[in-house]
Amino acid sequence: MTNIVLKPKANKYIVAFVSVCLLIVGMVIHIAFGSSSISFIDVLKALFASDDSKQTTIIQTLRLPRAVLAALIGASLAVAGALMQAITRNSLASPQVFGVNAGASLAIVMALILFPELNSQTTVYIAFLGAALGGITVYLFASGGKTTHVKLALAGMAVHLFLSSLTQGVIVLNEQATDVLYWLVGSINGKDWTHVKILFPWFVLGLFFAFSMSRSISILVLGENMATGLGEKVKWIRFFAGVIVVMLAGASVAVAGPIGFVGLIVPHIARKLVGGDYQRILPFSALLGAILLVYADVLSRFIAYPFESPVGIVTALIGAPFFLYLAKKGRNIKQ
Repeated sequence: MTNIVLKPKANKYIVAFVSVCLLIVGMVIHIAFGSSSISFIDVLKALFASDDSKQTTIIQTLRLPRAVLAALIGASLAVAGALMQAITRNSLASPQVFGVNAGASLAIVMALILFPELNSQTTVYIAFLGAALGGITVYLFASGGKTTHVKLALAGMAVHLFLSSLTQGVIVLNEQATDVLYWLVGSINGKDWTHVKILFPWFVLGLFFAFSMSRSISILVLGENMATGLGEKVKWIRFFAGVIVVMLAGASVAVAGPIGFVGLIVPHIARKLVGGDYQRILPFSALLGAILLVYADVLSRFIAYPFESPVGIVTALIGAPFFLYLAKKGRNIKQ
């Protein structure tokens, strides 16, 4: 176990500048490459001018909203993961590992079977409910006796696997639910501006409240006794942080399915780059999460080219070894 180092490990302005440049380059690459490649000049023209050409239509109605959605979802999941790792004192915590994604997925699949005419706006609220139930279930199983980061990780994985199995069982027993199999891997293929509009308000609210709480989160990670002594209400901090996690992760799952490991990987990278102050970790996690998912979605197009593959495959290929490395090393956030 290691303590969080609160002083920054790198100049935050340099890290921010490089990260923004990487995100911009990634967005341009994301828009340019696909089943039909488009030159970078044509991409720039389509972004700043509108005409009736086929390339401009493809960019403005298909590729640009998909790139924006990838950035929003990556940022949302990364911030949710950073908050979970802070409030649970567990470096293995993430929306996927702690049953949040699996709970939201099960709730949406059940809702689509029982009420097939549900609109996308309603499924977001159903995803919130499922995400909350998944997270609460993990806490209930891990709360017996002394709660440790190992118990939380084991309970989280057990609940995740159980809820995922229930989801798969429901799909097998209901033929009308087979269409969601592709979605369950985590995919933003075929998304448009409608999905961006659904996610964007929750993204803005979630990040606004997360950044507003960043100072309290930084105090909390110094220790519960110190946080209480400084006038912070620890229980309320954890409660509101949990609500933000459900908001960000639930909305992301409702739109694109349970994309895993973004919330696990990115906060560790942010801490390595800018230290342990959550006033830096949260905004940098959002930026780095957007970068990770944008580039992962680009890579997903080449797995079975020229056909599309779910971006969740790429994040799983990256995240699974990272999770095993963390589990073996036994690192956690010491509060």
